[in-house]
Amino acid sequence: MPCRSTPCRSTPCRSTTRLIAFGFALIIMIGALLLSLPIATRSGETNLLTSLFTATSATCVTGLVAADTYQNWTLFGQLVILCLIQVGGLGFMTIGVYISVLLKRRIGLQERATLHESVNTLEIAGVVRLVKKIVQGTFIVEGTGALLLATRFIPRFGVANGIYFSVFHAVSAFCNGGFDLMGIEEEYSSLVSFEGDILVNVVICLLILIGGIGFIVWDDVLKHKWHFKKYLLHSKIVLASTLGLTAAGMLLFLVFEYDATFAGMTPSEALLGALFASVTPRTAGFNTVDTGAMSNAGMLLTMLLMFIGGSPGSTAGGAKTTTIVVLTFYAVAMLRGREDINLFGRRLTADVVRKANAVVVINLALAFGAACVIMAVQPAIAMPDVIFEVLSAINTVGMTTGITRELGVASKLIVALLMYCGRLGSVSFALVFAKKPATNNVREPQEKIIVG
Repeated sequence: MPCRSTPCRSTPCRSTTRLIAFGFALIIMIGALLLSLPIATRSGETNLLTSLFTATSATCVTGLVAADTYQNWTLFGQLVILCLIQVGGLGFMTIGVYISVLLKRRIGLQERATLHESVNTLEIAGVVRLVKKIVQGTFIVEGTGALLLATRFIPRFGVANGIYFSVFHAVSAFCNGGFDLMGIEEEYSSLVSFEGDILVNVVICLLILIGGIGFIVWDDVLKHKWHFKKYLLHSKIVLASTLGLTAAGMLLFLVFEYDATFAGMTPSEALLGALFASVTPRTAGFNTVDTGAMSNAGMLLTMLLMFIGGSPGSTAGGAKTTTIVVLTFYAVAMLRGREDINLFGRRLTADVVRKANAVVVINLALAFGAACVIMAVQPAIAMPDVIFEVLSAINTVGMTTGITRELGVASKLIVALLMYCGRLGSVSFALVFAKKPATNNVREPQEKIIVG
């Protein structure tokens, strides 16, 4: 039976999912057309593939680029990219509904249901009120980040450029976009020139983390302040896993990169580099050291963090922290011979485990399939670089070992499709093409098989 008044509990309603998918595709097309205009590029020459790739990367808040953002695009082109990042990070439904609220237009039940799916909330009640908090909170956080970054960027780039760069990077970091304008000094350099700057590193990391924990968690923290016991189970899992992954990643990067990308750094610089390296793969895409020069262990850890990503209902991509936590504790429960999965005094439902399994399997299948095709089309590119690239794309990270510009037409289109899949969510993307299940009360006979 189609979803009319309330959203589906386990999997998103197909009509709602298709609407969201079509909306993002339309925004990408509009962005690509704007970036194809002669006014958008410094050379005045347009490349439709580069425009499409960039528009997809910006809308899907990934950060992979086929051309340096500052060197290739004019101010007009950069502003188009900035708008795409903001719309992609918050979601077009969120912005649309907020504008409707400002215009005092009534929000219908169907719009609320679509918004519920777009924002990825636990329930439809109060979703419009949450949207107000999301948009207002976003501008407050981005504005604060921009003010702090301005203290570094204005002395370095001048007043006009300093203010503009501060706003651009604050929006890009909060939305986990990964786009930067540091091509003003050196192409594709990201934030490498700020590797020892405590303020820039910490502000960017905080913006990434705040954007990546999710809007539901924001609301929960604002409502209950420091009373952790009163938080929703979702918020507890997100905050605990985010803190754990950040701390563990930081320590491991210190060990793995000590004689590699951190060689020659002071202890404080290495500590700062390890913090940044732990945060940015989930899923912002900035870097303060040369990603291609990382140790094998560091590369593998980065790929793992990219796969995990941020949290549901946030600006981040990836399989999501909650997905990994659910599957981890599911495995622990099996090893201990327990039927229930218990976390923070609560029991998880079976449908959560099924969805978590589906997310991981679909993400891995898409990444593996894309990697195989790219390596078949361009065998000269090393396998680790291709694996890193596809994981960065499907998880909307934006980090690269430097091969993005070497990709051919077919490979770039595949990577662009992965970024689109990653922004929608792997399960949602699969549902777009799934047929409506036929009503059938007859079930097949049950039989056991051997697993493991």
